[in-house]
Amino acid sequence: MTVLVVDTNVPIVANGRTPQAGPSCVLACIDALDDLRLHQKIVLDNLGRILDEYRNNLSARGQPGVGHVFFKWVWQNQGNTAHCEMVEIHPRSNGEDYEEFPDDPELARFDRSDRKFVAVALASGSQPPILNAVDSDWWVYQEPLRKHGVKIEFLCPSQFEKDC
Repeated sequence: MTVLVVDTNVPIVANGRTPQAGPSCVLACIDALDDLRLHQKIVLDNLGRILDEYRNNLSARGQPGVGHVFFKWVWQNQGNTAHCEMVEIHPRSNGEDYEEFPDDPELARFDRSDRKFVAVALASGSQPPILNAVDSDWWVYQEPLRKHGVKIEFLCPSQFEKDC
């Protein structure tokens, strides 16, 4: 079974409320989240940092969008090992950095709020890719992250390729 880490921008885009995401990007996010719920596992952290970010941006009532449905499913299944892999991450003193995050000068300016996703991916023994829709930091830092074994799956690569 495939295991995935999901950046919060994916369910937000799936809700159809992101101006920079066109219809094909929204559909790619919807398809990815539906496939995850039906056939894959999500990786979360033991500290609840990813769930907290989801909760701040999505509704656990599961409506009115696919991203909300996804969050409701994650919330209901966070303790179910058939659907969720829980990994331990270790924050450093500054709170948004983690021992698992690579100590690499090329990543010094990588978004601190996204470091939890990298930490979770690296802490997992499954080497899961991180799903991204429209967050440009993942595109900009994909090579330094790849050097450290972090895989990123771009659901909407045309968002970034036009800027190259």
